[in-house]
Amino acid sequence: MGQLPQLMTPVTLGDQAYAAIREAIISGSLQRGEKVTERGLAESLDISATPVREALRRLEQDRLVERVGPRSVRIAKFEESELREFTMIEDSLRALSARLAAEKSTAPQRRAMCALLDRADELVGQFDAASTDGPSERELVVELLDCMRQFHAAVDQASGNSTLIQMLHMVDAFGTDERRGSLLDEVNSERRSAVRERYRQHRAIYDAIAAGDGDRAEELMRAHSRDSNTSRLAARFSG
Repeated sequence: MGQLPQLMTPVTLGDQAYAAIREAIISGSLQRGEKVTERGLAESLDISATPVREALRRLEQDRLVERVGPRSVRIAKFEESELREFTMIEDSLRALSARLAAEKSTAPQRRAMCALLDRADELVGQFDAASTDGPSERELVVELLDCMRQFHAAVDQASGNSTLIQMLHMVDAFGTDERRGSLLDEVNSERRSAVRERYRQHRAIYDAIAAGDGDRAEELMRAHSRDSNTSRLAARFSG
């Protein structure tokens, strides 16, 4: 077969609707177990129902929504055993991503990771100076978590493996809202030191990636992901 022409892939309304609804699920704006309709989502996004329908089909494939009627879905809610299995998958995928990033990352990619960690250090400094339990403290924690999400995304991109990146894109959506909530709980409790330790792990992971040490990067990322997921699941299912 001869060479086929390359096709342009503009961002469609369906793509935008998918990204917006997915982010609403991840952020917790759409609650787990909540029932929503195509019309309601379309009105909220100020678009027609057709791109919303397309977006929901993709989200069904991602297992983030479940069809409950011809024009309605429920935001997926998972049992403890299933979520524990998801976290085991995530731990392995993130460990592999860190290994590949250590082997394949470019200098610009490593600079981007370092810049994110430098910004996170600034946020930690501001957090230390913030008034206890004040509104600014909560905002700083949320911004810090977002910064760490970007760091992990940068590591994933640096892995250079599109299949791995797609798989991580899927598992990342299964607990980001809960991770944010459990982190906020921890910084307001005696577990704050554990949060700081998990934060410091990011710099060690980066150092291993920058040094090209795949074994070390994989080991550190696996431990970091496991610690984070263990804390999140404990917070969700305690009591």
